[in-house]
Amino acid sequence: MNTDCSIEIDAPPSVVWAIFADVERWSQWTASIDAIVPLDGPGIEVGNRFEIKQPRFPKLVWEVTDATPGSSWTWTQRSLGGTTLASHEVTERDDGGTLVHQSIDQRGPIGSLIGRVMRSLTRRYLDLEAQGLKTRSEQRWRQNAPSA
Repeated sequence: MNTDCSIEIDAPPSVVWAIFADVERWSQWTASIDAIVPLDGPGIEVGNRFEIKQPRFPKLVWEVTDATPGSSWTWTQRSLGGTTLASHEVTERDDGGTLVHQSIDQRGPIGSLIGRVMRSLTRRYLDLEAQGLKTRSEQRWRQNAPSA
């Protein structure tokens, strides 16, 4: 079961990435996250684990399984009967802005079932994250952009 979300942001990828990859601060700009706590040190690096608490969900541990600094990362959460992969991609648009794409892929017999049951909430959380990232990134870009 795959759920995804994309958003265009009027800020350069470097600004968006700096905010997006600073996962410990997500709760400051999205209502979909209560807290993210690094377990192996900060930073999106393969092997680093993060305890994530979201509204209506128990605390879960996610491990970074793929990372391309400045561009993308995937973290994975494994439970009995299911695996969830959450992918995050930042790409530059032709106009210098950014396209962000997020995807939640729930696999396995229980993971797929949970994915179907929770699809509406998953979509809502992805949308909250995308809109929050857009707002925070565009605000930061406007504050720090050189004047004409």
